[in-house]
Amino acid sequence: MKALITGSAGFVGQHLAEHLSNQGDEVFCSDLSLGGPDLLDPAGINDLVSRIRPDHVYHLAGQADVKASWEDPLTTFRVNAEGTLNVLLACQLFKVKKVLCVSSAEVYGSVQKSELPITEKHKLNPSNPYATSKSAAEILCKQMNSQNFEIMRARSFNHFGPGQKENFVAAALTKRMLQAKQRGESEITVGNLKTIRDFTDVRDVVRAYRLILTKGEGGNVYNVCSGIGRKIQDLVTALLSQIDSELNLKVDPKLHRPSDTPVLIGDYSKLQKQTGWEPRIEFDQTIKDTIESTKALITKKR
Repeated sequence: MKALITGSAGFVGQHLAEHLSNQGDEVFCSDLSLGGPDLLDPAGINDLVSRIRPDHVYHLAGQADVKASWEDPLTTFRVNAEGTLNVLLACQLFKVKKVLCVSSAEVYGSVQKSELPITEKHKLNPSNPYATSKSAAEILCKQMNSQNFEIMRARSFNHFGPGQKENFVAAALTKRMLQAKQRGESEITVGNLKTIRDFTDVRDVVRAYRLILTKGEGGNVYNVCSGIGRKIQDLVTALLSQIDSELNLKVDPKLHRPSDTPVLIGDYSKLQKQTGWEPRIEFDQTIKDTIESTKALITKKR
């Protein structure tokens, strides 16, 4: 199977490339940081797809930072919505069989406790510019799907693991804690610890992506999640325990988002029923691997 990954140099992209290779796929990588085409360059995207002629495309590239989306909503919308359209048009033109577009649980917005866990039937209710851009991209996917051009969508909830960048909560907290311990500091600043998120190991997430394309149904959307809700406070406690630190936590309002969805917990039963997927890696193992990966990164930068 010939597979193209957009956004291959990112956190998830690197894990996905490794997983696909291990499964015997012929993997082609594209990323702006590696000299690949800009998502807003349709001619460049067309050239990429025409040269490779992949069977499957995993579209991961985009602007994935919710905080940054508030600072530059226009670019976020163009990259995530218009950029997705450019990828889909190129795939359609050059007869790609299947495309997976990675979306986000952020498209669900705020939900009532009675609506938890969230299924794919829940209405889209984006509450930030990033979620709005992803909702628009999803509509394009649904519109363009056909019998000869199957487009699946993955609504990924929070995922973390080794190699994640520090603009995401788990990696940011890990780095801050490790550096504070090294410096002998007694306190770190944190954001909102009360929000509840559904965390999955990135290595389980990329398994889900391949299964969706190989066993899922065109036009369908699938939640990729653990089904377990944890407060950010629980994440902090687990990290401190494994780092063996008793740091004090100082809540900084500046680290809060302008609009923060209080609770996101997903239901992955549809994905499990159609593909057999379920999460395998325990939360504590992901915590351990994230810490070790961050330690290595800090050491490398010295």
